[in-house]
Amino acid sequence: MKDWDELYQACMNCKNCALADTRHNVVFGEGARDAEVMFIGEGPGEQEDLTGRPFVGRAGQLLDDMLTMIDLKREKVFIGNMVKCRPPGNRDPLNIEQEACIGYLRNQVALLRPKIIICLGRIAAMKLMREDFKITREHGQWMEKAGIWMMAMYHPSALLRDPSKRPEAFVDLKTLQHKIRELCTHTYSA
Repeated sequence: MKDWDELYQACMNCKNCALADTRHNVVFGEGARDAEVMFIGEGPGEQEDLTGRPFVGRAGQLLDDMLTMIDLKREKVFIGNMVKCRPPGNRDPLNIEQEACIGYLRNQVALLRPKIIICLGRIAAMKLMREDFKITREHGQWMEKAGIWMMAMYHPSALLRDPSKRPEAFVDLKTLQHKIRELCTHTYSA
């Protein structure tokens, strides 16, 4: 296992898949290195690729609003993605691309040792929770895996495309808030 600095350098220099040829920036992820809660999306979008930061476009602004609704500060959590480079046209990351990046994500999880992982969208849920995960039926449901509580929520970009899902997302957020209060010791501290 690499430490944070070694892992960051390995990601910055990665050429494990073809996404390295089209990226502007590697999007390593960001947040507290002692975060008890980790959010994982599928991959960077255009704004993320340009800035090197996760969830900074319209979906990121919505994610920030969602965190605010449950009194969660972005700097208290860790936010990352399944793949660290933008798939062209924001398409879903291919399995070969996910496999090329999964070691980096596993290393981040091992370094963080979060109590809670939130999969943002079906791609992350299918990779991390269960291959046949159905986001429309199973969002908001908890499962424990390797001592970590996991739940999938609709990806913020899906909520932008279909605002009718927002009430369900709010219920999922309140479920997350309850689980944080149950399990976490410093996520809500100053």
